[in-house]
Amino acid sequence: MGAVRAVEAALVLPGVDATRLIIAGGSQGGGIGLAVAGLAPEMVIGALLDVPSLVCFRRATEISNVGSRAEIAEYLRTHRRDVEEVFGVLGYFDGMHFAVRATVPARFSVALMDQICPPSTVFAAYNHYAGPKEIRVWPYNGHEGGGGEQEAENLAAARRLAFGDLAAR
Repeated sequence: MGAVRAVEAALVLPGVDATRLIIAGGSQGGGIGLAVAGLAPEMVIGALLDVPSLVCFRRATEISNVGSRAEIAEYLRTHRRDVEEVFGVLGYFDGMHFAVRATVPARFSVALMDQICPPSTVFAAYNHYAGPKEIRVWPYNGHEGGGGEQEAENLAAARRLAFGDLAAR
């Protein structure tokens, strides 16, 4: 909700064209952007979601032991009886639930060697995304994704969204 409130604040700032606001983020920012797209699609015209995290928590912890997944696994290692309760709570803000509500055009990216945001979780969010979407796959990259090349592609996509050449694929 903090990110939704930030978008609300941005919409009333002097010099901001409220008809052209696009959300963008990578990793945790991509997961939060996914939440904004699902919670408040009427406030933005598009979403650029690079290697979004905060999706499919259980799956992520089963296939990766780095980052926040390692922290969850470490907790569950000593709280064995709490597995269902932990994933039940995490489910309240799993990006999958926001993806199915999001209707603005979105551009995702995924890196197939990413251990921080496992590709299967990114593809899950992408496959459940309700709006027009496209995905850029980086086969030989890790969490950095496409780096500067991805940023350039995102800027081109933002221009298309903001200036009428929607061309959402």
